[in-house]
Amino acid sequence: FAERMRERRETEHIPEEEAEEVARIFRHYGLAEEQIAPLVAAICSDPDRWVDFMMRFELGLEPPDPVRARKSAFTIGFAYVVGGLIPLLPYMLLDQLLTALGVSILVTPLALLLFGYIKGRLTGISPWRSALQTFLIGGLAATAAFLLARAIG
Repeated sequence: FAERMRERRETEHIPEEEAEEVARIFRHYGLAEEQIAPLVAAICSDPDRWVDFMMRFELGLEPPDPVRARKSAFTIGFAYVVGGLIPLLPYMLLDQLLTALGVSILVTPLALLLFGYIKGRLTGISPWRSALQTFLIGGLAATAAFLLARAIG
């Protein structure tokens, strides 16, 4: 949003420079000057189209797809719930607090390694590197949370 507002201000306050940027983009694609001039005039004649063009071709920014945003939000939320339940399940299922702590300490690193491995397979990066990275980051976060809870409580 901030970039779009900046682009809008630039087209209003320094239109010559912004029009030249449009021309530069077309030159990059090998168009001749006589082909570029009418294109620049057409794009710059509509402020919304002009800003859209600059966002896409100068900055490489596309408007977010609302369907993809909802899907990502659901996926991330679901992953947080599932990931957060794993270390908590032993406390919900076992009566002895120390036993639950031990089980949680054993199960959580295994889950982090498994999730990291799966993430690596799904994203096309090295599954083992992803597993180790997820394990280390999750381990540091768990350690920080544990130490903070001890300090507070």
